[in-house]
Amino acid sequence: MNDANHGRPITEDSIRFERLLPGPIERVWAYLTESDKRGQWLAPGAMEARAGSAFTLHFHNTELTPDRTPPSERFRQYDGSFTTHHQVLRCEPPHMLAWTWGGGNEAPSEVTFELSEAGDQVRLVVTHRRLADDDTMVNVASGWHTHLTVLEGVLQGRRPAPFWPTFERLEEEYRCHIMSPRS
Repeated sequence: MNDANHGRPITEDSIRFERLLPGPIERVWAYLTESDKRGQWLAPGAMEARAGSAFTLHFHNTELTPDRTPPSERFRQYDGSFTTHHQVLRCEPPHMLAWTWGGGNEAPSEVTFELSEAGDQVRLVVTHRRLADDDTMVNVASGWHTHLTVLEGVLQGRRPAPFWPTFERLEEEYRCHIMSPRS
């Protein structure tokens, strides 16, 4: 996995992604914080951009790309819509946004979005921390990689590849990359 778009484990429980996106920075910030724009690449859900505020995301992954190929049987439970609950941990427009992820039976993990100007582009760094185990890291890495690829397509005016076939291909790549060195 030599592709610069692949996430890199930075600790045993954290993975980081970097992307250069078309600016300006306020435009990319809007795609992180505004429900209608975030819904084009991740999931819609009203969010008050201030630390401590709770919000929900309403996922419809199959509908993120024009090709609506459904997932394989293994991921069929995620084919429709599902809702997740989050809390904003940090918000410093337009440079830093952090929120909780998950929870359920385990402690929530944390996602941080860092934006910085890079000429006429914007460097987006996404770091997902406090991942419970290698299987979770593989799933999270595949998910973020796929969603960030959709975001790049949206911001560049390109048609993104189908969500589920992309996710499932990446899941195999990340499983080999993340699990092998630790086994």
